[in-house]
Amino acid sequence: MDLVFKFKGGNIMSTNKKVGILFTGGTISMTIDKEIGANVPTLSGEQIMSMATNVKDVADFEIKDFDEIPGPHMTPEKLMKLKHSVLELLNREDICGVVITHGTDSLEESAFFLDLVIDHEKPVIVTGAMRSSSELGYDGSNNLSSAICVAISDNAKNKGVLVVLNNEVLLASEATKTDTMALNTFKAPIKGSLGIVDNNELLLFKNVTHRTFIDTDNVETKVALFKSGIGMDDTFIKHAVDMGYKGIVIEAMGRGNIPPLMYEGVKYARENGIIVVITSRCSTGRVHDSYGYLGSGRDLKNIGCIFAGDLNGHKARIKLMLALGKTNNLDEIKDYFEKGIYY
Repeated sequence: MDLVFKFKGGNIMSTNKKVGILFTGGTISMTIDKEIGANVPTLSGEQIMSMATNVKDVADFEIKDFDEIPGPHMTPEKLMKLKHSVLELLNREDICGVVITHGTDSLEESAFFLDLVIDHEKPVIVTGAMRSSSELGYDGSNNLSSAICVAISDNAKNKGVLVVLNNEVLLASEATKTDTMALNTFKAPIKGSLGIVDNNELLLFKNVTHRTFIDTDNVETKVALFKSGIGMDDTFIKHAVDMGYKGIVIEAMGRGNIPPLMYEGVKYARENGIIVVITSRCSTGRVHDSYGYLGSGRDLKNIGCIFAGDLNGHKARIKLMLALGKTNNLDEIKDYFEKGIYY
């Protein structure tokens, strides 16, 4: 259902900019179900907007209930449909930007997905909430209002997809959820915030220097994600290869090293033509082939593994799914991950 809200001052139609808002569910749309005593999605976009007081003073908006699901129920297929819904709005002359509400559990993956497949000068903002409207201190209204303020800002143009919560503005490529319950859970641990929302305006701390765009409507969902640990072997990696997976992402130790028995599984994957991407299980820092012992980053590099810079495992998986949706060429996929970082 699409709802269009326009506000008048006297007899003059509002001259506010118009924002398209797509509601997908998440905690921002949840209330506590009294029968089970836990949060579930219940609120429509119209109901959520009614709690964002005074937002009508800064923008007009058109809202659509795209979905009503919690974050863990989001899928790559739904995200590709969401991409097209976003582009439909962005390509309209009367829309200055788009805001998407989303569950925070998978928000960073979805925001990064959209950042990779949408190439448009108008801003796309993803926001959500850490507390439901049934809880004290519901943060959904403030986050939605801040997201709208960013969407109408000229300073937000040509920045790609942005994540806005707790008045903080982050690049989708850098944002990550750092705490299970804190209101300021989303941070960019390595490079810091893009800016903040202050007095309803976007204040920038830095600019965007590099973005990756993958021009595809296809997504390869058979991409596995494994985390390394002491004593791990090749069992799961070989199983993924034998089950027909097209790509594997490994969260390696430190700079990009794995146990010797796990390395045997990676060799098996590469011998079978499977793309393998290496990230680190550390929260900050990039992977690099600094070490040369068995199972080290140098060994992985020598058998054709791709290094993902400072991307975490779940974001590297998103990028690999989209890259494989575009091409099977190892060199092209390598460029998506390594160009501008290692060469």
